[in-house]
Amino acid sequence: MRVMTSLRVLVMASMLAALAGCTPQAALLSQLIPEGTTSILLSHLQSEEEGNRKLVAALEAKKDWDGLVKLAEQNLARERRVAGWWFVAGYAHAQAGRHMRAAECFSEMAQLSPDDIEAWELLAQEYLASGQPKRAVQTLNNALRVRDNSPPTWMLLGQGYEDLSRSDLAADAYRTALKLDNELAQAWLGYGRASVRLNRRADFEQAVSTLEKLNPRLAKQLAEMRPR
Repeated sequence: MRVMTSLRVLVMASMLAALAGCTPQAALLSQLIPEGTTSILLSHLQSEEEGNRKLVAALEAKKDWDGLVKLAEQNLARERRVAGWWFVAGYAHAQAGRHMRAAECFSEMAQLSPDDIEAWELLAQEYLASGQPKRAVQTLNNALRVRDNSPPTWMLLGQGYEDLSRSDLAADAYRTALKLDNELAQAWLGYGRASVRLNRRADFEQAVSTLEKLNPRLAKQLAEMRPR
């Protein structure tokens, strides 16, 4: 399986939470990485002074999301064109459940770094988490113009189309994600769900069979949807 960048790990972790059955409001960012998040945050602040980096680590360790937002905003007040601080602010808002505020931050990040595929993916996640699948799909289509070979983009697009009750397009998006990486358990789960709705029994059984090897828990969850 390919090595993913830090932001891509965030996307994949939150996709797992969503596809495992979180409520729509909790959705994609309810279970961001439980370990190693501090290093991800700091990796986007490599040029910052050590004092700020230590503050970020301390606030994240305490899960002081409001404090983390305040620190980011203080630095952005001095210089707004620092994508790393928009990432920190967006992450903190997302952890606090303020998904639209997080979306605003990730939108700024995407505008500053339009070629950064992860910024678009994170923005789309927040639209999904706030119940705006149409905006998420629009965002992901923008992401595909930047790069069309990122599995998380296609997985998120599948989720967006599912939320819009477009099972045909959802299945196509999940299938594309699996062509790029056929070991993505979450994509197999989404593909299986879409296959049920489309009455594609062979595709459904393929998804269940593959998940039995990759993730037995998700395989059991999907199997419970088997048409009678």
